[in-house]
Amino acid sequence: MEQQPEKLDDRSFPERKGQKRKLEEGDEREISAVATDGGEALLRVVATQVSVLSSTFSWKEADRTAAKRAIQILAELAKNEDFVDVIVEGGAVPVLVEHLQAPPYGDGALKPLEHEVEKGSALALGYLAIKPEHQKLIIDNGALPHLVNLLKRNKNGSSSRSVLRRAADAIINLAHENNTIKNLVRLEGGIPPLVELLEFADSKVQRAAAGALRTLAFKNDANKNQIVDCNALPMLILLLGSEDATVHYEAVGVLGNLVHSSLDIKKKVLDARALQPVISLLSSCCPESRREAALLIGQFAASDSDCKAHIVQRGAVCPLIKMLESPEVKLKEMSAFALGRLAQDSHNQAGIAHKGALGPLLKLLESENISLQRKAAFALYGLADNEDNVSAFISVGGVQKLLEGKFIVQATKDCVTKTVKRLEGKIQGRVLTHLLYLMHSSDKLIQRRVALALALLCSPEDQRTIFVDGNGLELLLGLLDSTNAKQQLDSAVALYKLANRSMALSLVDAAPPSPTQMVYLGEKYVNNATLSDVTFLVEGRRFYAHRICLLASSDAFRAMFDGGYREKDSRDIEIPNIQWEVFELMMRFLYTGSVNITKEIAEDLLRAADQYLLEALKRLCEYIIGQDIMVENIGSKYDLSEAFNAKSLKQTCILFILKHFDKLRLKPGTNQLVQRTIPEIRKYMCRVLSKSTNL
Repeated sequence: MEQQPEKLDDRSFPERKGQKRKLEEGDEREISAVATDGGEALLRVVATQVSVLSSTFSWKEADRTAAKRAIQILAELAKNEDFVDVIVEGGAVPVLVEHLQAPPYGDGALKPLEHEVEKGSALALGYLAIKPEHQKLIIDNGALPHLVNLLKRNKNGSSSRSVLRRAADAIINLAHENNTIKNLVRLEGGIPPLVELLEFADSKVQRAAAGALRTLAFKNDANKNQIVDCNALPMLILLLGSEDATVHYEAVGVLGNLVHSSLDIKKKVLDARALQPVISLLSSCCPESRREAALLIGQFAASDSDCKAHIVQRGAVCPLIKMLESPEVKLKEMSAFALGRLAQDSHNQAGIAHKGALGPLLKLLESENISLQRKAAFALYGLADNEDNVSAFISVGGVQKLLEGKFIVQATKDCVTKTVKRLEGKIQGRVLTHLLYLMHSSDKLIQRRVALALALLCSPEDQRTIFVDGNGLELLLGLLDSTNAKQQLDSAVALYKLANRSMALSLVDAAPPSPTQMVYLGEKYVNNATLSDVTFLVEGRRFYAHRICLLASSDAFRAMFDGGYREKDSRDIEIPNIQWEVFELMMRFLYTGSVNITKEIAEDLLRAADQYLLEALKRLCEYIIGQDIMVENIGSKYDLSEAFNAKSLKQTCILFILKHFDKLRLKPGTNQLVQRTIPEIRKYMCRVLSKSTNL
């Protein structure tokens, strides 16, 4: 990753804090006036300094002193980005570029303020180059050859450390995200002296040189190859162990940019023994270095690499996992990236999970950061490929987190779906045996997590073993009976999924088939006096019927006409407590085997069907009533199923409660309803689970 533009802050330039103290008292007043008066004062000050610089390009001590003072003022003003455009428009760039070089020699041998003016010019130009729109202007005015010459002064020892550092920093800002200028630096011969400066005795110069190489190497293959050809790798790797955090931060950044998208250079970096020093940086006190080291580890562990196992063996996993719990998002992101790459190797998967990566990675799925979510999901996908990790996934609640997570982009959703599918495919054989052991022998929390996960993922063939013969169903019902809303919801979701996977016929999804009657007289005989041998009186109205039809269709009518009841020989039989419309529908069903039932009359017809023991009609009524179940009426529908022993309706109510528990739990009285239904849920689940095993 390319570094951000150097703002030449206090970290890179510690002496900047003291710079203002070096200004003369009058200079301070000028700068203060600019801050107070704004535009006109700024224009006036800039014009004055440009005029001074235009007339002081000589070795005369007075000129050098005046030039140094003017450059200091411009550099101080350029710290404020709001002033940069005015400084450039005021003509500062050409005169600053001119003072990057030493003046022509005069008659005397004295060189007052040697390097000081050049250093100040490099500093000021570096500030101006932070704005990309000014980079080309500075280059077009000839700054680059002079900056490279300043770097080359190091060869004969004629340059101070500060001018070397300022020249390198100026190149950083000039070349930032500007591939044309990166190429010009190479063509101007700037890379070899920068590589040589990596060996300079001063750590600040090393930092600046590494920073420049880092910028030049970013997405520029020609520059990368030249840096490697200049034998920079050994020194860069040595700098990874520097005691100065800014040095090893830049060094690891150079290596990261060198290996990016370059298999050949990556191999050379690894052959140069960079792996262990980079791994050591994962434990650095500098978070920026740790982040870059994690990124580089991820690059080493790309799919084309055969060193994933070596990375793990050398101790990278524990510090990477520790980084997952850092408060800094970038640290977490890069460590998740590295672990994700490492987790795609089957030799690493069990070890990474065993070291404790699952919990922190699952926690990262809750982040609202898109990149962080995606990288964590990819790492978990890799870890799920190893059956030794399945029990650990489930024990830490991973299945619930994967299924319940709020994922921002589709790529993350797809990755999580594939992870769940991987886990599902491994719940068999020894993995299932181990999970059953955990479900019986672990602490209650893990038992419940296992039961919930198995309900969601196990195959139908194993359901009876797990939930009927084993302890799984009781664990789920225990959660449903708890006072914890989250536990109740988890249990309801699991039970509903379990019932659906059982392949048992559900009245929620399909109407019952029409029953086969022994005798159908047909529509024309409904309430027809022709051949009628019995008449029912309903709400004062006569309904003509035929005993043969009634005897064949209903045990209640059979008892009425064949038993010892007074209706046996009666011609007219009074039917109390039933509406004419309901009675007519019931009789029509007996004569035709079918009837059109509306939801408005279904409950009354259910009562009649129950009273006259018409099971087929009763099932049809239960189905119609079941289609009308809502959150608002579920309690009354369940009461109805109990009152008339309506088994199909009761099952429909049970499935509705489980499916819509997230809405029901907000309704008063839901806990009492759930407690009433638990025995019926137990019986229903035992029946359907046993049935699914036998299918």
